[in-house]
Amino acid sequence: MNDPFTANSPLNAPSGTPRDSGHASLFATALSQFERGADLVDLPDDLRSILSQPKNEIIVNFPVKMDDGRYRVFRGYRIQHSNLLGPYKGGVRFHPMVDLDEVKALASWMTWKSALCEVPFGGAKGGISFDPTALTTGELERVVRRFTHALGSNIGPDHDIPAPDLGSNAQSMVWMMDTYANSTGAAERQNVKRIVTGKTLETGGSPGREKATGQGVVFCLQHWADEVGFDLAGATVSIQGFGNVGSATGRILQVHGAKVVAVADHAGAITDEDGIDAFELTDWVREHGSVAGFPGAMWIDPDDYWAVPADVLVPAALENQVTMDNVAQIQAKVVVEAANGPTTPDAERALAQRGTEILPDILVNAGGVVVSYFEWLQNRSAQRWDLDDVDHKLRDTLWRACDAVVDIREELEVASRRDAAYAVALRRLRVVYEQRGIFP
Repeated sequence: MNDPFTANSPLNAPSGTPRDSGHASLFATALSQFERGADLVDLPDDLRSILSQPKNEIIVNFPVKMDDGRYRVFRGYRIQHSNLLGPYKGGVRFHPMVDLDEVKALASWMTWKSALCEVPFGGAKGGISFDPTALTTGELERVVRRFTHALGSNIGPDHDIPAPDLGSNAQSMVWMMDTYANSTGAAERQNVKRIVTGKTLETGGSPGREKATGQGVVFCLQHWADEVGFDLAGATVSIQGFGNVGSATGRILQVHGAKVVAVADHAGAITDEDGIDAFELTDWVREHGSVAGFPGAMWIDPDDYWAVPADVLVPAALENQVTMDNVAQIQAKVVVEAANGPTTPDAERALAQRGTEILPDILVNAGGVVVSYFEWLQNRSAQRWDLDDVDHKLRDTLWRACDAVVDIREELEVASRRDAAYAVALRRLRVVYEQRGIFP
């Protein structure tokens, strides 16, 4: 398994370079998924053209003074795919591999998630190409604040609302909020809390936001299990990626009686057929930065991770992780896409031919944007909801989306849950376009 934090950029040049020609285009994958769903609902050609590209592509290069006194130029992105249903919405990713192709794909997936879950947001995504773990806290704060300032009026509480993503966190969002507050006019300052979501509780965040994506993963898995008669209690689970989403998923599934038997991250892989304590592993990773050295499981070669028998496989790391190189080793009954784009098209076809279910990312990991919407609503009305209320509302929202996917599969006689999820989202977008028209 490759270490995701391997990039060496000159201090005096913008970080981030286009993916080499041998790297599969993530945006091309996203477009192919979109086209399959569009075919199912006979989406008109003009709407296909509009939705096949983002409305705005913003690239900023900005200097930041490092602790050694030298300046480093960073490259940041904000892609705004669609605001047909509401303000642009999407996370901000900090990772060396962030590039235009990736962020365009992630922004489009946000559009489909919001439409699928009937959240009145559009789709956007942002990112900065760098390794956040290689910077000091002070350097990281300056990067976040400078990026926020560089975006300027391209973000706003009713225009484009960032959130945490891979490599960023609640503290990053608080820095973004504070920078925006000190860069905007007095009229906007009353709305400053809802310029971002995923904040700390003390600064206006929502209960349940930190675990929202992982909680949503489990709610969608529960819905599938009830549908097909699968018992989660006693089920074995393998989790690839043990950051915020993977660890939350593992802890919640453990409470439900499932058993985590394998975990992999950028540092390697561990396994224990008797079960890995997800709570203890979470504490270990928070302290040590990875699963490496965890005393409660056996260390295995990363290439052997995919062959560990498990009922449920949860890819919760980066895109393009389930590939033709490892798909033959996978023994799971269901692949639950907690990450964005974790399964390559060829591997998806191979899994389908074997009868392995895939619960698609635009449904499974939509819990983050749903609870971000709840946080935005709370900030707008100066309220604080209880955690039980947030969880119940999240479950109801995702289960309605799951029901819609089940219904359209039957209506259109389509096997793929991914295609069905796209069909639901695109049909809803088509109705709004038909009613609103296209200006001018």
